[in-house]
Amino acid sequence: QVRLVESGGGLVQAGGSLRLSCAASGSIFSINTMNWYRQTPGKQRELVATITSGLSPYYADFVKGRFTISRDNAKNTVYLQMNSLKPEDTAVYFCAAWVVTTANADGRSYWGQGTLVTVSS
Repeated sequence: QVRLVESGGGLVQAGGSLRLSCAASGSIFSINTMNWYRQTPGKQRELVATITSGLSPYYADFVKGRFTISRDNAKNTVYLQMNSLKPEDTAVYFCAAWVVTTANADGRSYWGQGTLVTVSS
């Protein structure tokens, strides 16, 4: 019943910026944690950033100081502002969230389908 849809990916030159969005929809009671992951061919999916209510955001070392995660709880949306992009940032970026629904008070994880970010040199 819950769907996460990413948007905002595209082609950008090194040093440029992109802003990714992930909107959750469905029978949502609450979203505790929202995350951004990324994956390139032949590599494991890696965590980029996490935002949780009441806690400071987490960032992977390779994006710290360049990326900013934020959320709009009223819109059930998480954002990833990506600045000073590097070619090695090229990947499919996925959002994931731990969502509590009326059918599952404990919650479970949901994943989006991903959006492609390509950074040229």
